[in-house]
Amino acid sequence: MIAVIMAGGKGTRFWPRSTVAKPKQFLTLASEEATMLQQTYARFRSCLPEDNVYVAVSENYLPIVKEQLPELGENRIIVEPEQRDTAPCIALTASFFMKLERDEVLVTAPSDQYIPDTEDLMEALREAEKAARQDGVVVTLGIVPTRAETGYGYIEAKETVDSVLRIKEVKAFIEKPTKEKAEKLIEMPNMYWNSGIFIWKPSTIARYMLEFQPQMWSIFEQEGEEFRQSYARLQKLSIDYALVEKLKRLYTIPIEFIWDDVGTWTSLERIFSTDGDGNLRIGNIYPFATRNTIIYSEQQQVVVIGIEDLIIVSTEEGLLICRKSDEQNVKHAIAALTADQEGRQA
Repeated sequence: MIAVIMAGGKGTRFWPRSTVAKPKQFLTLASEEATMLQQTYARFRSCLPEDNVYVAVSENYLPIVKEQLPELGENRIIVEPEQRDTAPCIALTASFFMKLERDEVLVTAPSDQYIPDTEDLMEALREAEKAARQDGVVVTLGIVPTRAETGYGYIEAKETVDSVLRIKEVKAFIEKPTKEKAEKLIEMPNMYWNSGIFIWKPSTIARYMLEFQPQMWSIFEQEGEEFRQSYARLQKLSIDYALVEKLKRLYTIPIEFIWDDVGTWTSLERIFSTDGDGNLRIGNIYPFATRNTIIYSEQQQVVVIGIEDLIIVSTEEGLLICRKSDEQNVKHAIAALTADQEGRQA
């Protein structure tokens, strides 16, 4: 089995700590010692041979990957000319291994997930590998939900197909829900969070790309500058929209070990301890009469008085202040800010 770690995201919901120049996968978010990418790489390397762990990354982040993973040879880095979301990245990955005539089962996994139990993860992946060896079969890991989460997509599964392997056929994908809908979803049987971890063979990816995204797949016959230009023109498209939601031979394995997408500031509250008033303090922070607030400061001493349920983040890049309930809008706010700044420069 081969693991391909996808390290091309922007992590804008972690602004102002995560920036375009250095997104969250290259930051020490879930650990004080290692970045998210380094943790993910170490997780797979502890269970797989060195030659079976790869990183897929856009060209602009190649220097950071080489700096953070000096042990990773260039032959194990799959380089995207530009960031075009997960569908082009996974298509490029499949093409890469097809050209090497390697059709082993691939695990395509994000670089920014918190999974402290490596043994349980690998046990689930080995089960998935057995199914994914079959032509046309795709397996994903479904996370048993622990709360009404609005930041994740959901997977609805049918009853168990194989009681030994725990594998279930996927019935439907559900987009990120409202709070009210999420509360209903977690009460339903066979409902899981979509982990974004997929297990499949390169030939299986190629088969479905040819069927559902033939125009995208056709550019991988090109080479050199022609390919670079064609890749840069590809529509940004997630693998869920491009392929996965269209598949018939799609299965999930429910998992209950600790897992977190580490996609927003509040996710850190599930990893690190808070003080007696429920505050998460990172940096030189002094809260007074303050409850359930996340406060992060890289340099300045910060005094916070009489507030509740806020996120306050201060870095050299900028200052963020928002309600916890509004944190999903950080991404949209930064997109609007970027567009405004670009408009002024034009």
